[in-house]
Amino acid sequence: MRLTVSTWNINSVRLRIDLVRRFLDEARPDVLCLQETKCPNDRFPLKELQGFGYPHVVFAGQKGYNGVAILSRLPLVSQEAMSFCERQDARHIAAVIGPEAGPAAGITLHDFYVPAGGDVPDPGLNEKFAHKLAFMDELRAWGGRRPGGPAILVGDLNVAPLEHDVWSHRQLLDVVSHTPVETERLETLRGEAGWVDTMRHLRPPPEKIYTWWSYRSPDWAGADKGRRLDHIWVTPDLAGTVRSVTVARHARGWDRPSDHVPVTVELDL
Repeated sequence: MRLTVSTWNINSVRLRIDLVRRFLDEARPDVLCLQETKCPNDRFPLKELQGFGYPHVVFAGQKGYNGVAILSRLPLVSQEAMSFCERQDARHIAAVIGPEAGPAAGITLHDFYVPAGGDVPDPGLNEKFAHKLAFMDELRAWGGRRPGGPAILVGDLNVAPLEHDVWSHRQLLDVVSHTPVETERLETLRGEAGWVDTMRHLRPPPEKIYTWWSYRSPDWAGADKGRRLDHIWVTPDLAGTVRSVTVARHARGWDRPSDHVPVTVELDL
């Protein structure tokens, strides 16, 4: 069985719902995980998304900020939303693929939106950066070891951990998302819990991989000053099933795009 799972920071699901439809029509993943949906639960466009051919949807949202959602062709069970840093800020949603899904049954899907961290990489001067580091520490303590079994962790983790995950390692060492305190935390928490970074599993350095290009760059494609902020990790028991990981770079050029693009993993179960 082929299982395809995509992740995308959509930067407002209501504003960009036509882009969601466009991507789903084009890529046809089995599962699409969204971040930064930016709408409260009572205004989430559930019926529209289900009408795109994804009847199974779980989501957690709030007004104007954050928000995560999982859209699936396959049945989902056991919905869960974890909170971090004593905040109810809609940064995680999880579900288990249901027993009717054949070889994919029992796989847990975790969808995360890690805080961006603001602009100043000093927790003493920037509360947003302090929050980001605290969030990552709690994520490390959780580790993904519960409830056990095969799992896929996706999302906008807001860290480009490796030298070749950014356009210039040297120039971005003091820029939030690529500072050593962030990159070391992310790689430590991933390694301790045994998560496998699927993109780098198949496409190791020195290949450059980006999933985000700033709105501040008027010529994002020509300058190509990107960062790999969006990730798909799997538990070790799924690592051998990973067949491809694709980055839909062209979606950054769509009309009124998100600054992130979809990333898709294909598993052969």
